[in-house]
Amino acid sequence: MSEVKTFNSIDGGTYTVHESSYVDEGAQVGSGTRIWHFSHLMKNAKVGKNCAIGQNVNIGSRAVLGNNVKVQNNVSIYDDVIIEDDVFCGPSCVFTNVINPRSFIERKHEYKKTLIKKGASIGANATIVCGVTLGEYCFVGAGAVVTKDVPAYALVHGTPAKIKGYMCKCGNKLDDNKTCTVCKEKINI
Repeated sequence: MSEVKTFNSIDGGTYTVHESSYVDEGAQVGSGTRIWHFSHLMKNAKVGKNCAIGQNVNIGSRAVLGNNVKVQNNVSIYDDVIIEDDVFCGPSCVFTNVINPRSFIERKHEYKKTLIKKGASIGANATIVCGVTLGEYCFVGAGAVVTKDVPAYALVHGTPAKIKGYMCKCGNKLDDNKTCTVCKEKINI
């Protein structure tokens, strides 16, 4: 039977780690965070409070996750990817950090910053090419390939991803007047 271990967090509480996962010395983890099977937080990685780190997740040493971030299974969050609070990263979504990789040329000095703003949602198997910003509460559809910045509240999908509408904070589509069809909130975009 597998075991979950409890550790002291950077903010005075505790976080939990499945015994099959590794949290390198120097990684900073907030209270209430749960790290599941076969995951690895590298030295100096920063993960906020109440995050859920799914199975087989890798978080690089210069990656930053805010509070209440949910990272589903099979996601690698590489160096220079910054994820703000309340972001959802769907299963097997992909982040990159080098625009022109070659195995025989080291380009660590060329990493590009990728910023995922508060409340954004990234669907399963979406690819986020490095150097872009995903705006607050935007929604990236499953399988999309994001090659340029996504505005706040925008719904994008396709390859390459294109704006197909706008979403409310509650995750429902806005009508033509930028009003949520469910909670009726009007969004000023």
